[in-house]
Amino acid sequence: MKILAIDSSGLVASAALLDEETILAEYTLNYKKTHSQTLLPMVDEIVKMTQTNLHELDAIAVAAGPGSFTGLRIGSATAKGLGLALQKPLISVPTLEGIAYNLFGVDGCICPMMDARRKQVYTGIYTFSGGEFQTLVSDRACPVEEIIEECNRLGQKVIFLGDGVPVYRDIIEKNCQVPYEYAPAHLNRQRAGAVGARAIVYYKMGKTETAAEHAPVYLRKSQAERELEAKGKTLE
Repeated sequence: MKILAIDSSGLVASAALLDEETILAEYTLNYKKTHSQTLLPMVDEIVKMTQTNLHELDAIAVAAGPGSFTGLRIGSATAKGLGLALQKPLISVPTLEGIAYNLFGVDGCICPMMDARRKQVYTGIYTFSGGEFQTLVSDRACPVEEIIEECNRLGQKVIFLGDGVPVYRDIIEKNCQVPYEYAPAHLNRQRAGAVGARAIVYYKMGKTETAAEHAPVYLRKSQAERELEAKGKTLE
């Protein structure tokens, strides 16, 4: 099995090529440039460096959201374009699952936080039980205090990660009543390798879709939609 995975759901742009046992190549960039400038060149580079024929792929995995509206659209358009051109299925991996999957096998709870602005985060809580990845609190957009209350309720050690952590660290440290720590730098952001690894599990479960079927998951309305609704209008 060979999977091409991409993630442009947040500040990080990342692309990876995997088989069932190995990350053959991974290119991750978290520096200034927009994903429209970086994502396809990154894919092109790892394909060239691994001498991969894209027609050999079994599927294309994409971080499907939540996250940056622009970033998700870029990732979605890239995955759909490749899927249509190559006639390959797509695998939609929830962004927060992909981030949490960086910490495969750790004890306790995993709480990714993506800064959703407006004093909110995209977040959820996950764990590994008996080697199985499980969702304890489903994906949501909510105030930081709300997800910390959920962590306290669960009563287990928690590891926080994601770009929302440095933004809201003071709130975490003020409100978290259970043992906690922060994931290290090499594991605390989006990585296409983690999206691809999760996608292999999905593929074996038959959880694929056609390129035409794929759509990003936003969890909340865009700022433009909210502004129009406030004026009594809708986005065409």
